[in-house]
Amino acid sequence: MMSVSVVIPVYNEEKTLLDIIARVKAQDLVTEIVVVDDGSSDGTPALLEALEDEKVRVFVQERNRGKGAAIRRGFAEARGDIVIVQDADLEYDPGEYRKLCRPIMDGVADVVYGARFLGGPHRVLYFWHYVANKLLTLLTNILYNINLNDMETCYKVFRRDVLTGVELRSERFGIEPEITAKMVKRGYRLYEVPISYFGRTYEEGKKITWKDGFVAFWTIVKFRFCD
Repeated sequence: MMSVSVVIPVYNEEKTLLDIIARVKAQDLVTEIVVVDDGSSDGTPALLEALEDEKVRVFVQERNRGKGAAIRRGFAEARGDIVIVQDADLEYDPGEYRKLCRPIMDGVADVVYGARFLGGPHRVLYFWHYVANKLLTLLTNILYNINLNDMETCYKVFRRDVLTGVELRSERFGIEPEITAKMVKRGYRLYEVPISYFGRTYEEGKKITWKDGFVAFWTIVKFRFCD
Protein backbone atom coordinates (compact mmCIF):
# COMPACT_ATOMS: atom_id res chain seq x y z
CA MET A 1 0.00 0.00 0.00
CA MET A 2 1.34 3.44 -0.94
CA SER A 3 1.33 6.18 1.70
CA VAL A 4 -0.90 9.20 1.00
CA SER A 5 -0.36 12.83 2.03
CA VAL A 6 -3.19 15.35 1.78
CA VAL A 7 -2.15 18.99 1.36
CA ILE A 8 -4.76 21.51 2.52
CA PRO A 9 -4.15 25.22 1.83
CA VAL A 10 -6.21 27.29 4.26
CA TYR A 11 -7.14 30.96 4.34
CA ASN A 12 -9.92 32.18 6.65
CA GLU A 13 -11.86 28.93 6.71
CA GLU A 14 -12.88 28.75 10.37
CA LYS A 15 -16.46 27.77 9.45
CA THR A 16 -15.47 24.62 7.56
CA LEU A 17 -11.99 23.72 8.83
CA LEU A 18 -12.99 21.26 11.57
CA ASP A 19 -15.43 19.52 9.24
CA ILE A 20 -12.97 19.04 6.38
CA ILE A 21 -10.18 17.80 8.68
CA ALA A 22 -12.59 15.25 10.19
CA ARG A 23 -13.65 14.07 6.73
CA VAL A 24 -10.05 13.70 5.56
CA LYS A 25 -9.05 11.87 8.74
CA ALA A 26 -11.89 9.41 8.17
CA GLN A 27 -10.24 8.14 4.96
CA ASP A 28 -8.25 5.07 5.94
CA LEU A 29 -5.70 5.40 3.13
CA VAL A 30 -4.54 8.85 4.36
CA THR A 31 -1.28 8.66 6.29
CA GLU A 32 -0.71 12.38 6.92
CA ILE A 33 -2.51 15.72 6.55
CA VAL A 34 -0.36 18.76 5.76
CA VAL A 35 -2.24 21.98 6.52
CA VAL A 36 -0.75 25.29 5.39
CA ASP A 37 -2.34 28.36 6.95
CA ASP A 38 -1.81 31.19 4.46
CA GLY A 39 -1.87 34.07 6.93
CA SER A 40 -5.48 33.69 8.10
CA SER A 41 -6.95 36.64 10.02
CA ASP A 42 -10.06 34.93 11.45
CA GLY A 43 -10.25 32.12 14.02
CA THR A 44 -8.44 29.60 11.80
CA PRO A 45 -5.02 29.80 13.57
CA ALA A 46 -6.55 29.02 16.96
CA LEU A 47 -8.41 26.03 15.55
CA LEU A 48 -5.26 24.71 13.91
CA GLU A 49 -3.33 24.82 17.18
CA ALA A 50 -5.84 22.40 18.68
CA LEU A 51 -5.90 20.15 15.59
CA GLU A 52 -2.20 19.35 15.27
CA ASP A 53 -1.40 15.74 16.23
CA GLU A 54 0.53 12.71 14.98
CA LYS A 55 -1.36 12.77 11.66
CA VAL A 56 -2.06 16.49 11.20
CA ARG A 57 0.99 18.68 10.56
CA VAL A 58 0.43 22.45 10.50
CA PHE A 59 2.62 25.05 8.79
CA VAL A 60 2.00 28.80 8.93
CA GLN A 61 2.80 31.42 6.32
CA GLU A 62 3.62 34.68 8.08
CA ARG A 63 1.47 36.67 5.67
CA ASN A 64 -1.18 35.91 3.07
CA ARG A 65 0.65 35.05 -0.15
CA GLY A 66 -1.99 33.12 -2.09
CA LYS A 67 -3.20 29.59 -2.72
CA GLY A 68 -0.29 28.77 -4.99
CA ALA A 69 2.28 29.68 -2.36
CA ALA A 70 0.44 27.58 0.24
CA ILE A 71 0.27 24.58 -2.09
CA ARG A 72 3.97 24.86 -2.91
CA ARG A 73 4.79 24.86 0.82
CA GLY A 74 2.57 21.84 1.32
CA PHE A 75 4.24 19.94 -1.52
CA ALA A 76 7.64 20.66 0.01
CA GLU A 77 6.54 19.28 3.40
CA ALA A 78 4.57 16.22 2.20
CA ARG A 79 6.17 12.82 2.81
CA GLY A 80 3.69 10.36 1.28
CA ASP A 81 4.17 8.36 -1.93
CA ILE A 82 1.01 10.04 -3.27
CA VAL A 83 0.07 13.70 -2.71
CA ILE A 84 -3.52 14.99 -2.95
CA VAL A 85 -4.56 18.66 -2.96
CA GLN A 86 -7.70 19.30 -0.88
CA ASP A 87 -9.47 22.65 -0.48
CA ALA A 88 -10.78 23.47 3.00
CA ASP A 89 -14.21 24.69 1.89
CA LEU A 90 -16.21 21.43 1.56
CA GLU A 91 -16.65 21.79 -2.21
CA TYR A 92 -14.85 18.47 -2.77
CA ASP A 93 -15.55 15.10 -1.13
CA PRO A 94 -12.61 13.25 0.50
CA GLY A 95 -14.67 10.08 0.19
CA GLU A 96 -13.50 9.99 -3.44
CA TYR A 97 -9.79 9.69 -2.63
CA ARG A 98 -9.63 5.99 -3.35
CA LYS A 99 -10.86 6.28 -6.93
CA LEU A 100 -8.59 9.30 -7.47
CA CYS A 101 -5.54 7.35 -6.28
CA ARG A 102 -6.41 4.12 -8.08
CA PRO A 103 -4.78 4.94 -11.48
CA ILE A 104 -1.52 5.80 -9.68
CA MET A 105 -1.69 2.74 -7.41
CA ASP A 106 -2.34 0.57 -10.47
CA GLY A 107 0.78 1.98 -12.11
CA VAL A 108 -0.93 3.52 -15.15
CA ALA A 109 -0.80 7.22 -14.15
CA ASP A 110 1.64 9.71 -12.68
CA VAL A 111 -0.97 12.46 -12.18
CA VAL A 112 -4.75 12.23 -11.76
CA TYR A 113 -7.30 15.06 -12.01
CA GLY A 114 -10.79 14.87 -10.56
CA ALA A 115 -13.09 16.19 -13.32
CA ARG A 116 -16.23 17.96 -12.07
CA PHE A 117 -18.12 17.76 -15.36
CA LEU A 118 -17.74 14.11 -16.36
CA GLY A 119 -21.01 12.82 -14.92
CA GLY A 120 -20.72 13.20 -11.15
CA PRO A 121 -23.34 15.20 -9.23
CA HIS A 122 -22.55 18.91 -8.96
CA ARG A 123 -24.33 21.92 -7.55
CA VAL A 124 -25.85 24.26 -10.13
CA LEU A 125 -24.20 27.66 -9.76
CA TYR A 126 -22.64 30.46 -11.82
CA PHE A 127 -22.95 30.21 -15.62
CA TRP A 128 -20.04 32.54 -16.34
CA HIS A 129 -17.74 30.61 -14.01
CA TYR A 130 -18.59 27.50 -16.01
CA VAL A 131 -17.89 29.31 -19.29
CA ALA A 132 -14.57 30.67 -18.00
CA ASN A 133 -13.55 27.22 -16.83
CA LYS A 134 -14.37 25.70 -20.21
CA LEU A 135 -12.52 28.44 -22.11
CA LEU A 136 -9.39 28.08 -19.97
CA THR A 137 -9.49 24.31 -20.37
CA LEU A 138 -10.00 24.67 -24.13
CA LEU A 139 -7.03 27.02 -24.40
CA THR A 140 -4.92 24.52 -22.46
CA ASN A 141 -5.98 21.71 -24.78
CA ILE A 142 -5.17 23.75 -27.89
CA LEU A 143 -1.75 24.95 -26.75
CA TYR A 144 -0.60 21.67 -25.17
CA ASN A 145 -2.35 19.21 -27.52
CA ILE A 146 -4.24 17.32 -24.79
CA ASN A 147 -7.91 16.56 -24.11
CA LEU A 148 -8.60 17.61 -20.52
CA ASN A 149 -12.14 18.23 -19.31
CA ASP A 150 -11.41 20.26 -16.16
CA MET A 151 -8.03 21.96 -15.86
CA GLU A 152 -9.08 24.20 -12.95
CA THR A 153 -10.19 21.40 -10.63
CA CYS A 154 -8.82 21.42 -7.09
CA TYR A 155 -8.48 17.64 -7.00
CA LYS A 156 -5.05 17.01 -8.44
CA VAL A 157 -3.21 13.89 -7.30
CA PHE A 158 0.48 13.16 -7.87
CA ARG A 159 3.17 10.62 -7.33
CA ARG A 160 5.42 12.59 -4.98
CA ASP A 161 8.55 11.91 -7.03
CA VAL A 162 6.85 13.75 -9.92
CA LEU A 163 6.56 16.87 -7.76
CA THR A 164 10.18 16.82 -6.65
CA GLY A 165 11.30 17.28 -10.25
CA VAL A 166 9.11 20.30 -10.98
CA GLU A 167 9.72 23.87 -9.83
CA LEU A 168 6.44 25.74 -9.33
CA ARG A 169 6.34 29.54 -9.02
CA SER A 170 2.73 30.79 -8.99
CA GLU A 171 1.59 32.53 -5.83
CA ARG A 172 -2.17 32.57 -6.36
CA PHE A 173 -4.70 30.71 -8.51
CA GLY A 174 -2.27 30.57 -11.42
CA ILE A 175 -0.94 27.43 -9.73
CA GLU A 176 -3.60 25.30 -11.48
CA PRO A 177 -2.57 26.04 -15.09
CA GLU A 178 1.12 26.10 -14.13
CA ILE A 179 0.92 22.59 -12.69
CA THR A 180 -0.91 21.37 -15.79
CA ALA A 181 1.57 22.99 -18.18
CA LYS A 182 4.62 21.54 -16.46
CA MET A 183 3.19 18.05 -16.03
CA VAL A 184 2.20 17.87 -19.70
CA LYS A 185 5.48 19.32 -21.00
CA ARG A 186 7.45 16.74 -19.02
CA GLY A 187 5.44 13.90 -20.50
CA TYR A 188 3.89 12.57 -17.29
CA ARG A 189 0.90 10.25 -17.68
CA LEU A 190 -2.20 12.27 -16.78
CA TYR A 191 -5.60 10.69 -16.14
CA GLU A 192 -9.02 12.11 -15.24
CA VAL A 193 -11.76 10.52 -13.15
CA PRO A 194 -15.28 11.90 -12.57
CA ILE A 195 -15.96 13.47 -9.18
CA SER A 196 -18.85 15.19 -7.44
CA TYR A 197 -18.73 18.92 -6.79
CA PHE A 198 -20.52 20.86 -4.05
CA GLY A 199 -19.72 24.43 -5.12
CA ARG A 200 -20.35 27.40 -2.88
CA THR A 201 -21.43 30.98 -3.48
CA TYR A 202 -19.53 34.18 -2.69
CA GLU A 203 -21.84 34.65 0.30
CA GLU A 204 -20.67 31.25 1.52
CA GLY A 205 -17.00 32.22 1.18
CA LYS A 206 -15.92 31.60 -2.42
CA LYS A 207 -12.74 33.59 -3.13
CA ILE A 208 -11.79 33.26 -6.81
CA THR A 209 -12.72 36.28 -8.99
CA TRP A 210 -12.72 37.32 -12.65
CA LYS A 211 -9.23 38.79 -12.15
CA ASP A 212 -7.90 35.31 -11.43
CA GLY A 213 -9.32 34.19 -14.78
CA PHE A 214 -7.07 36.66 -16.59
CA VAL A 215 -4.07 35.48 -14.57
CA ALA A 216 -4.87 31.89 -15.48
CA PHE A 217 -5.10 32.84 -19.17
CA TRP A 218 -1.69 34.49 -19.09
CA THR A 219 -0.18 31.59 -17.14
CA ILE A 220 -1.40 29.05 -19.71
CA VAL A 221 0.20 31.01 -22.54
CA LYS A 222 3.39 31.91 -20.70
CA PHE A 223 4.34 28.38 -19.66
CA ARG A 224 3.65 27.02 -23.11
CA PHE A 225 6.72 28.95 -24.35
CA CYS A 226 8.91 29.09 -21.25
CA ASP A 227 9.52 27.11 -18.09
